[in-house]
Amino acid sequence: MTDKKTIAIIGAGIVGVSAAVWLQRDGHDVILIDKAGPGEGTSHGNGGVLASCSIVPVTVPGLLQKAPKMLFSPSQPLFMKWGYFPKLLPWLMRYLRHANADDVERIAAALTPIVGDSLNDHKALAEGTGAEKWLEPSDYLFLYENREHFDGDAFGWSIRRKHGFHWEELEGQAFHDYDPIFSQDIGFAAKLGDHGHIKDPGRYVKDLAAHVESNGGRIVRAAVDDIIRNNGKVTGVRTEGETIACDTAIVTAGVWSGPLAKRLGISVPLESERGYHLELIEPSAMPRSPVMVASGKFVATPMEGRIRLAGIVEFGGLDAAPSRAPFELMRKNARAAFPGVTWKDEVEWMGHRPAPADSIPIIGDVPGIEGAYMGFGHHHIGLTGGPKTGRLLAQMIAGRTPNADLSAYAPARFKT
Repeated sequence: MTDKKTIAIIGAGIVGVSAAVWLQRDGHDVILIDKAGPGEGTSHGNGGVLASCSIVPVTVPGLLQKAPKMLFSPSQPLFMKWGYFPKLLPWLMRYLRHANADDVERIAAALTPIVGDSLNDHKALAEGTGAEKWLEPSDYLFLYENREHFDGDAFGWSIRRKHGFHWEELEGQAFHDYDPIFSQDIGFAAKLGDHGHIKDPGRYVKDLAAHVESNGGRIVRAAVDDIIRNNGKVTGVRTEGETIACDTAIVTAGVWSGPLAKRLGISVPLESERGYHLELIEPSAMPRSPVMVASGKFVATPMEGRIRLAGIVEFGGLDAAPSRAPFELMRKNARAAFPGVTWKDEVEWMGHRPAPADSIPIIGDVPGIEGAYMGFGHHHIGLTGGPKTGRLLAQMIAGRTPNADLSAYAPARFKT
């Protein structure tokens, strides 16, 4: 057992709650602080897939040529609030600089240790917590119109193959025998085994947090203004009117981590990749497994009593209201993908994915400040990579050496 510490975790989404579970198992006292409470933000609204194979960033070669056309087409899953564009531009320039084969290889190599074994990472995290019931091992399928359409994504699939992913190719009738819910226009599927999904991501994170609380952890609903230091050491966390004493503080507040990181001397180029979901409540049929429908770049996941559609990207910052067009596009795409399905009701949601300009999460200790750590910036794979990130943070805090090279994730890369 390492020295017992009091650890404040700022942000109670999947990363923060995972860190809390692993730190408690090491015998530490943990305090989870979140302005909305556990599992209320991005962790509530994600696509729910444990997408281990999602190691290929958005910034693939050719993106620069495709993006303008996507932005001006109402049927493409990329949207922009144009009033926000001037503010977005510096981040966007840095982001697009990575749209080349070498950087994609480097990013995929960095993401694989964080997400590549997600189902087992979640099983290890959830064991004995009461949250296991939400975990569902499953296949994950990428759906295409035909083989030629699939071949258009050859670059991404070659990277997955290089990192040890295998898939079965289902064509025509073979795919419709696997899952008859889908339209005849979808004639090809790449089916990956050893994946999984969460049947209710928000309740999953809440159950993990309840386990932390039942084991003596504190849950505080408050916004954190600052991390207090004394002689280069963390001594507490300042919330709206209360100072909470701690030896160690971890910033795991997703896209809201930027200002706190800056106070610690780490200036992360971080944007909100605004994500939308549409839930089809009590559908007449369910997909057998979660799928990524390549033509609309959206995910459809079977969940408790509903199908959740997710996967739109919009740039427009943290403050603007949701747009109508992304919901309409998902509705249209759903009707095209599974034309025979009806549903009783719909739920719409919009949230914020934390997108660092280099597509690699920020995980590790803050140089020059004893007891300060960070774990955020997972783009659209936070649920997938949350348990591993939390476990790595617990290992670092304990002084154990994780069996992975962590230099790619180091906060130091953005030191001011």
